[in-house]
Order: sequence, then C-alpha cells, then structure tokens
Amino acid sequence: MINLDIAFVFQLVNFLVLVLLLNVFLYKPIRKQLADRAAQVNGAKQKSAEVDREVQEKLASYEARMREIRAGAADERGALKKEAQQQEAAILDKARAEATESLSAIKAKVAQEAEEARRMLTASAETLSSEICEKVLGRSL
Repeated sequence: MINLDIAFVFQLVNFLVLVLLLNVFLYKPIRKQLADRAAQVNGAKQKSAEVDREVQEKLASYEARMREIRAGAADERGALKKEAQQQEAAILDKARAEATESLSAIKAKVAQEAEEARRMLTASAETLSSEICEKVLGRSL
C-alpha cells in the first residue's frame, strides 16, 4: 500500500511538473501569440475604420466641391446666356433700325423718282398734246 501511495504521489508530482512545464513553454507562448494576433487584428480594424472615415470625409468634401462648381457653372452659364440674349436683342434692334432707315430712304427715292417721272410726263404730255393739236388742226400754235 505504501508503494501505491508513493507511486501515486510520484505520479501526482510528475503530473504537476508536466502541467507547469507545459504552461510555461507551450500554453503561455500560444496565448501570447493569440493575444498579439488579436491586438494586430483589432489595430488593423481600427486603422481600416479610420481610413474608411477619412475616405468618406474626402468623398463628402469632393461632392460638396463638385456641387459648388456645378452651381458656379450654372450661374456663369445663366449670366452668359443673359448676355447673349442682350447682344441678340441689340443686334436685332440695330438690324430693324437699319432696315427701317433703308426702307425710308428707298421710299423717299421712289417718291422723288415718281415726282420726276410725273414732271417729265407732264412736260412730255404738253409737248405731245401741242404736236397732236398742230397735226390735227394742221397749223402751228
């Protein structure tokens, strides 16, 4: 029985030494590696979240800037369109004025030519009527 008790105690001490050695040389390094890996994964996740946040901020900034640029372009386009419409109106007014002036000049010229033609016809009519009267009456006036 004593032999059994000593063998049991020896096996128990042997088991405890084995557990202690395994803990020091196997379990603690494995747990340390797992903890380090978990810390690296958490650090990578935090860094990824930070980079994602920065990307979102830059994207929001980019979109805001694009909205400003588009609004500025729309304002500039509106101003240019308004200026073009004003220039178009000025050109049309000038063309109308020139057309009216030209038409007035043509009407005046036609009226003058008609008056000259009327005078010439009146003078020719008098001469012609005198000649006709002379021929019809056979004498000179």
